[in-house]
Amino acid sequence: MADVRKGEYEGLREKLSIPGWEPDAGVRIFNPRTGATVVGARRPLIAFNVNLGTQNLDLAKKVAKKIRESSGGVPSVQALGLELKEKGMVQVSMNLVDYHQASVPQVVEFIRAEIAGTGVEIVETELVGLLPLEALEDVVREYLKMPEFNSDQIIETHLLSE
Repeated sequence: MADVRKGEYEGLREKLSIPGWEPDAGVRIFNPRTGATVVGARRPLIAFNVNLGTQNLDLAKKVAKKIRESSGGVPSVQALGLELKEKGMVQVSMNLVDYHQASVPQVVEFIRAEIAGTGVEIVETELVGLLPLEALEDVVREYLKMPEFNSDQIIETHLLSE
């Protein structure tokens, strides 16, 4: 979707003239009066934040840059460093675009390693919105050291399947 949006609507006329940019459905004609509709599908995105026990915004930005995929970090992670004035701390705010490539435990441990030796600790984490149950399996496997764990071991899984 990012590739499609790049160049905005004004760049669509040119894109439609490039082989491989024809629409999956509809005509390949640019009509500046009617606009365009794009539909995309991806895995569920996990919006996940890690709050650091410091007011050092430069540290949060450095960690965010290091972890984000576009800077050579963890695949399918988008990240930025933010100041949380009301909490007196900073945050590494992330979108885990594909939790199969970037699990919650993986990003937490990455950040923990990046701040090691700075005297700064992870104070809390935040989940913004929802996440798939499968993503929590990784948390249980990694942090509780249950490598064979799966969601079939959760009571509600059985109750919901009946």
